[in-house]
Amino acid sequence: MDAAIDAVRVAGTPQGPVPVVVLEVEDEDDVVPIFIGFNEAVSIDRGLEAEDIGRPLTHDLLLDVMEELGSRIERVVVSEIETGADGRGGTYIADLHLRTPRGETVIDARPSDSLALAARTNAPIEITEDVFEDGRDDREKFEHLESIRDVSGEF
Repeated sequence: MDAAIDAVRVAGTPQGPVPVVVLEVEDEDDVVPIFIGFNEAVSIDRGLEAEDIGRPLTHDLLLDVMEELGSRIERVVVSEIETGADGRGGTYIADLHLRTPRGETVIDARPSDSLALAARTNAPIEITEDVFEDGRDDREKFEHLESIRDVSGEF
């Protein structure tokens, strides 16, 4: 299923504020929220905004190295949710599909890192139907949350 980053927001939880990247899926009303770390959220937002802060962040550095070695990101696939030991929630799994001088390769990567790279390269984002069904949530729950850009100075 084709997806795109709708927003990077901050949700209030009992443990405190937690960044969430909201993926919208083509032709679907629901979204897939993926809760991520603060640094990754800021990096995704900066990639979406094409913000140049002078010195490269880790994701910028990785992209520069890949490009210097002749590789490029073909697509990102959010492929699986590993259920937690308690049967609730889980960890999202993603794959980076790369074209390299030696051919195509797939690299296991955290969704947050994969999405930060996709945001910088406009690489297509895909999500499997199983991940969509297991992770889907009502879009309205996330529309009222503040953007990471508006709250990042508070942390």
